[in-house]
Amino acid sequence: MSLQRFVTNVIRTGPRYFFRQMLYHCDPKSGTFIGRDEFGNRYFQNLNAEEEVPGRHRWVDLNQDQYQISQIPPEWHSWLNHIRELPPPEDPILKACTPTWKQAHRETLTGTRGAYKPYSTVGPKIIDWTPKVSARGGGRETVDGA
Repeated sequence: MSLQRFVTNVIRTGPRYFFRQMLYHCDPKSGTFIGRDEFGNRYFQNLNAEEEVPGRHRWVDLNQDQYQISQIPPEWHSWLNHIRELPPPEDPILKACTPTWKQAHRETLTGTRGAYKPYSTVGPKIIDWTPKVSARGGGRETVDGA
């Protein structure tokens, strides 16, 4: 990354957005706003070959601070990875076909409190050992000091 590209992108994006990009991307980028998905994620593209490395000219600015890849819908994921040439708002194929089986996109909840935890009806394979202690005195009981 050249110093000229770094300074140019800082000036284009402004100090607030520059700081956010350095926290999340570790690279200040500036480009054309392409669209926003239903989760508030913003998608950008910079086609200037002098500024961006080929293959890294499309990126997403995620809405949440704790992010993971499952927060990106499949339509936008295919655009980011160059499977589709046009972004979802402009793609005539995605506009024309809306499958009946398609559900609303949900992020993966693995590692969170909302993760799926199956209920097991099988007892544990390992059982803790608890010693059985009998009373001392050979089993004789005394009543009221007698």
